[in-house]
Amino acid sequence: MRVFIAGATGVVGRRLVPMLVAAGHDVVGLARSDRAAAALAGAGARAARGDALDRSAVRDAVLAARPDAVVTMLTAIPAELHPRRFAAEFALTNRLRAESTRYLADAAREAGATRFLAQGLAYAYQPAPGLANEDAALWTDRTPKQFAPALDALLALERTTADTGGLVLRFGHLYGPGTMWAADGSFVRNIRAGKLPLVGGAHAVYSFTHADDAASAVLAALDRPEVGGALNIVDDDPAPLHDVVRTLADRLGAKRPRPLPAAVARLAVGGWGVAFMDELRGADNARARLRLDWRPRHASWRDGLVADAVR
Repeated sequence: MRVFIAGATGVVGRRLVPMLVAAGHDVVGLARSDRAAAALAGAGARAARGDALDRSAVRDAVLAARPDAVVTMLTAIPAELHPRRFAAEFALTNRLRAESTRYLADAAREAGATRFLAQGLAYAYQPAPGLANEDAALWTDRTPKQFAPALDALLALERTTADTGGLVLRFGHLYGPGTMWAADGSFVRNIRAGKLPLVGGAHAVYSFTHADDAASAVLAALDRPEVGGALNIVDDDPAPLHDVVRTLADRLGAKRPRPLPAAVARLAVGGWGVAFMDELRGADNARARLRLDWRPRHASWRDGLVADAVR
């Protein structure tokens, strides 16, 4: 199968391209720079030059590639997030999700591609007790102000993908090389330095996804063209954030973080900062297991994430 990937040199794309090549797929990646093109060549893929936010360039690249499948893993997430500036820091990612996804979908149709896959989020569900399956509502009720533009972009991405009959792979909190949860990532640095308080008690339930497992889910989805809609691609061990942070602090030999009342934290990090640490809902992966015959190789963050962080 010829697969066109936008975001081929990102956190997931870097893991995905070699998997696809090893599986015998002909891979073409969208590259904006010489460095990205060289990285793709080194991984056994071909590069199509173009800017993902340029409609004409995207169209030309996809039509030239003549793909059977188009995959978008496009994001531009900063190395460190600042909750009060979240909307501004995510502005480019929001455009990639809303605009570039539409450009890619239109080009995929014109090129005759029969499969369209996009990266979504498994932690954008409306807060509620228990784990969310794919039928649960996304966070459209009393959405934190800083998160609202990101949610709008996600909804646009999901509508566009649905219109193609494609599949949104809703990833959890990504970890692995190049992420905020890597050994040199911002979350781990702050935990090591004792600078990550347990806001409101940090009761948010986190579902994690290793970048390799995200990539393997894309590979599985390409083999099942009949599967559409959205699927949660997360590990088997959702956990309260306070458990995650304390476990990491212990393994890193750092001071255990202390609780910080939500009312106090709100002054510093705003409503979205509080929600991110104290309100997020975890996700259930049963449907992905059934429909894609997919299993996370990193079944629990207690092994995968911790091992990565303490290297």
